[in-house]
Amino acid sequence: MKTLSPNSLSRLIRPKSIAVFGGKEAGRVVEQCRKMGYKGEIWPVHPTRDEVHGYRTYRSVADLPSAPDAAFVGVNRNLTIDIMRELRERGAGGAICYASGFSEAVAELPDGPELQAKLVEAAGDMAVVGPNCYGFINMLDGALLWPDQHGMIRTERGVAVLTQSSNIACNISMQMRGLPLAYLMTAGNQAQTGLSALAVAALEDPRVTAVGLHIEGFDDIETLELLGRRARDLKKPVVALKMGKSEAAQKATVSHTASLAGNDKVSGAVLERLGIGRVDSLPALLETLKLLHVAGPLASNEISSMSCSGGEASLIADSAVGRKVIFRDLKPEQLPVLRETLGQMVTLSNPLDYHTFVWGNGAKQTTAFSAMMRGDYALNLVILDFPRSDRCDAADWMTTVDAIIAAHKATGANAGVVASMGENLPEDVALTLVANGVTPFMGIDEALVAAETAHAIHQAWTAAASAPLLKTTVSEGEAVTLSEHGSKEALKPFGLPVPDGRHVTTAGEAARAASEIGFPVALKGSGVAHKTEAGAVKLNLKSEAEVLEAAKAMASVAKGYLVEKMAAKPVAELIVGALRDPVAGPVLTIGAGGILVELMDDSAIVTLPATKTDIRKAIEGLKITKLLNGYRGQARGDIAALVDAVFAAGEFVIAKGADIEELDINPLMVLPEGQGVVAADALVRMRVK
Repeated sequence: MKTLSPNSLSRLIRPKSIAVFGGKEAGRVVEQCRKMGYKGEIWPVHPTRDEVHGYRTYRSVADLPSAPDAAFVGVNRNLTIDIMRELRERGAGGAICYASGFSEAVAELPDGPELQAKLVEAAGDMAVVGPNCYGFINMLDGALLWPDQHGMIRTERGVAVLTQSSNIACNISMQMRGLPLAYLMTAGNQAQTGLSALAVAALEDPRVTAVGLHIEGFDDIETLELLGRRARDLKKPVVALKMGKSEAAQKATVSHTASLAGNDKVSGAVLERLGIGRVDSLPALLETLKLLHVAGPLASNEISSMSCSGGEASLIADSAVGRKVIFRDLKPEQLPVLRETLGQMVTLSNPLDYHTFVWGNGAKQTTAFSAMMRGDYALNLVILDFPRSDRCDAADWMTTVDAIIAAHKATGANAGVVASMGENLPEDVALTLVANGVTPFMGIDEALVAAETAHAIHQAWTAAASAPLLKTTVSEGEAVTLSEHGSKEALKPFGLPVPDGRHVTTAGEAARAASEIGFPVALKGSGVAHKTEAGAVKLNLKSEAEVLEAAKAMASVAKGYLVEKMAAKPVAELIVGALRDPVAGPVLTIGAGGILVELMDDSAIVTLPATKTDIRKAIEGLKITKLLNGYRGQARGDIAALVDAVFAAGEFVIAKGADIEELDINPLMVLPEGQGVVAADALVRMRVK
């Protein structure tokens, strides 16, 4: 994929002139631009028609008055390539390739990848979005290279949402959540211009407040890194919905977009490294974008909640369990005003059930809400589900809305209205809230996800920016698995603690080596794939005689022996590994050792290069950290030594670069605090020329 600069895309997504090619779909583009009040030039190109929706037509690219800033090409795939070449030669700013039948359809059309390569070649340095792509909607300027209906309205500022899927874009355009959409963009196959480049171009528009990504497969890691840097520089947050957690989703991604989903945990680690928030559903994406548009990243994860029902207070409290949000207690100075306003029967707490004693009383509600908002919470929520407008009177609910807005304006605190059921917050109310600086949330869970994500982005921005990801090509050498002894010898110079050991060929040599090392020792048979199952591991041998007997017992399966000093009883056992992700390059895996990785799903990814702070943060997120911290009075583990050991493994992977194929240290035994760690077993697989 050829990366284009954001400046080269600016002309395409903010065009002053648009050319359209094709029949019905091209006509719809003209129609949508006219409906939205687009002020630029529109030039339909058609071989026989004289006009399209009142606009004069042209017969070819050469006949156009000048080079168009943007073009929508809605013709068959073969003719598309010719038009792209002509547009590039004319000096056009960029084009949307609507046609399908390229790399995404290789099963049905074997020549699809070849045609996609020809498309990219024909475009050259001209930006091309697609193929198999609906295009984009720019509601800031009314420029729509979009061949269908949509549900959006013009706006002066708002968020940009980008997706590979045209149908998901259609669905998002119909949202009724009060989210102001400035741009809605699709990327299709990302043959040349990917989602990340489009996102950077949108981010650079001063009218855009935040960017949301629906990602099926990462397109270009360098441009994604640029997006993270520009988001930090411009103080415009980016949040992503990254697909591919399930095996089914990964298969669908490959068949649908011709891109690789990659390892989901790696994807999460990459996004976190870049300061890009991550959510798990479309509703959460839209609700988070609303909060980021209205309030921006949150300086803390302390929030408050008020409702006129104990049931709602319990709902939000329970929904916060497992989330990185805190309902901090009220401050003493808040209590007198709340007590005087709400009366003696209300329990003053957070979440707060303010009962219905002040229901319908705008002045008292404003006073109570203001008192809560003066508690220095990052976000102050009021749960409010509206009645049906076709059957009920919502006057008292609007009184509450007015009170929330008044309290927000009086205190300057971040505020939000939460409907426990999304359908219970009318769109006109949501729009009113956004216009007045209050975030309307459809759903309690979504509100809490938005809060924790907004705080995570703040944390990323306040920390030091990460170095660029380690990206290496794969060596052409032959992959070779080193012996356990060879693996440990390769790792030792980088500072990884390994047991004192000797590699010998006979049973007698093993016994003598054990005596030199000092008892107790471990004896392992070399050249055995699964040592434990084959009986090729004997632990805690206390004499030469025991070593000799054990060596003779495994002689039939062993090709030599590894004799090592036994480590002390560990506090915990971990695994440290490395894998080569197709997008992010080499990454480290840290987790509970042995079979606990699978049983507990207790692992974390560390992208490279990593600092010791990065590594410590990853370790602190593991479940096994409870053991390391001295669970139920047990000894604490040497976490500092563990961090150093993982860092050493990372330095080894970085140094070996293109040659490293696989690294597995399991178990890495963490001894009591002050006693260090020991890599009891290790495997290195490298490419050797």
